[in-house]
Amino acid sequence: MQEYFSRQIKLWGEEIQNSLQDKKIAIIGCGGLGCSLGIALGSSGIGHITLVDFDEVGIHNIHRQIAFTTKDNGEKKSEVLKKLLKNRCDYADITALDMDFDGFVKYTQHDQIKYDLILDATDNLPTRASINNFSKQQNTPWIYGSVEEFHGQVCFFDKASFEDVFQITNRIPKGIATPIVMNIASLQANLALRYLTNLSVKKDFLYYCFFDNDGIFKTQNFSLPTS
Repeated sequence: MQEYFSRQIKLWGEEIQNSLQDKKIAIIGCGGLGCSLGIALGSSGIGHITLVDFDEVGIHNIHRQIAFTTKDNGEKKSEVLKKLLKNRCDYADITALDMDFDGFVKYTQHDQIKYDLILDATDNLPTRASINNFSKQQNTPWIYGSVEEFHGQVCFFDKASFEDVFQITNRIPKGIATPIVMNIASLQANLALRYLTNLSVKKDFLYYCFFDNDGIFKTQNFSLPTS
């Protein structure tokens, strides 16, 4: 295990690396963001990862959902992603749940499971509102991520409430470019690792990443209300 994680051990030491084995996270959604999050965090040394998705791989998914190939068409997303992560790193206990978020809540409450962190990899506002409500009930922080066209948003939610910031509608995202999905998932994964290794993280702070009219990539930051 030391050889596998040698570069991370150089970054934060063996004790912190070993502490990741006791951490438990849930990734809600195994699509574009979920695939990239799974790959980034699945080989980081986090000991327990739950993957939640009720959907099957479709041909139209594969261009931006980098864990899948055309051979996976019709297979359960959570199961395919679990198999890939286990092949890449055998140091994680990975659970694949073929269910929606409401099913995950019932599963978690029934088995009295406590997560250290929840990661949003969904594609709609109502589910994110549900993640926020559940996280508040469980006193568990969560990391929001969304993508559309060439821009995206990320926020580590702790005290702030999602519904105080966003109007909850059934709006369907427009087209999506693959690189921005990986970019946003990378920022989510970095925040997750910093939090789980007790490094500083700016909480309740929204990052908005976009290209301006001149094609310059920019990030705007917003502090969210917490009262």
